[in-house]
Amino acid sequence: MKSKFEKKRILVTGACGTIGSELIRQILEEHDVEELIGIDNNESELFFLEQQYSKYPNARFFLADIRDQAKLSRKMRHMQIVFHTAAFKHVIFCEKSPFEAVQTNILGVQNLITAAQENDVERVIFTSSDKAVNPTNVMGTSKLMGERIMTAANSNLRKGRTVLASTRFGNVLGSRGSVIPIFRDQIRKGGPVTLTDPEMTRFIMSINEAVQLVIDSSLIVCGGEVFITKMPVIRVKDLAEVMVQELASYYGHRPEDIEITNIGVKPGEKMYEELMNHEETRRAWELPEYFVVLPAFKDLYRDISYTYPDILSRQVTNPYHSGNEIPLAKDQLSDFLKANDLLFEINSKKLHDDL
Repeated sequence: MKSKFEKKRILVTGACGTIGSELIRQILEEHDVEELIGIDNNESELFFLEQQYSKYPNARFFLADIRDQAKLSRKMRHMQIVFHTAAFKHVIFCEKSPFEAVQTNILGVQNLITAAQENDVERVIFTSSDKAVNPTNVMGTSKLMGERIMTAANSNLRKGRTVLASTRFGNVLGSRGSVIPIFRDQIRKGGPVTLTDPEMTRFIMSINEAVQLVIDSSLIVCGGEVFITKMPVIRVKDLAEVMVQELASYYGHRPEDIEITNIGVKPGEKMYEELMNHEETRRAWELPEYFVVLPAFKDLYRDISYTYPDILSRQVTNPYHSGNEIPLAKDQLSDFLKANDLLFEINSKKLHDDL
């Protein structure tokens, strides 16, 4: 698969975010690309990112906002592949400022599509979220609209070669806003570790896995699909207990002295995580690493043949949500955290100083 990126020109939005920055790392370190452009509106973090990859003459970084369609169009000239990771992702802030979420997560996607079609980009991959499934908040609804716009734009393309699709996955452990840094800080302080509900379940994956699957999906995309990454499931209570056992002594505490308390479910929060709803099962296929949801509406101007390597089944009967899956045992969860270096904090300030 790596050879398919050889000598390609790739643009990544949200370059300073968790997924965007890992995409950039993997593309530059593992693929021989002609050019990589990273854009973000975070000036300070963009500076550090540019310093980090200063040895790569094919990497360029620019201040830009996806609300600026003209700027996007200029930066997309001669680009062949676009990974769109820029978004507002925090539920509570999108709820407090809903039109800001609309401008970035919905209108920003439309700006990206327009720029890509103007420049005849080959492939555009939009990174979505489990919160887009049966959404209960503004953030999830805005991500669902992003998916729908991508699929509709693909089916309405009258001319050109641009293929647009989405990928959808759940919690990326270790990413900004994930629960691991919160639990870690609570353990450092001696507790209590706060749970919203002991029966709550979530899909999980590492940042490296999430990004690798985003890259792989871009290589098999046909147009308008939503790729749903298969992920292991955990109980959030098990995560808290494992982290207490692994980290308490490191921070000078006894595990038995750190209390785990239940504070109640937050407004709009689900007990389980959904990655595919019942309606989508009727048009979903199963691949080894994904479920792929085909568009509900036929492409208007192109006859797309949906073919993928290693199709396991063209029939999916059960909605894919964490309440239907068997959670990892605690020892498996501990192994997962250790294998992906998720237990201990990375000193980002020291990293920047070293640069």
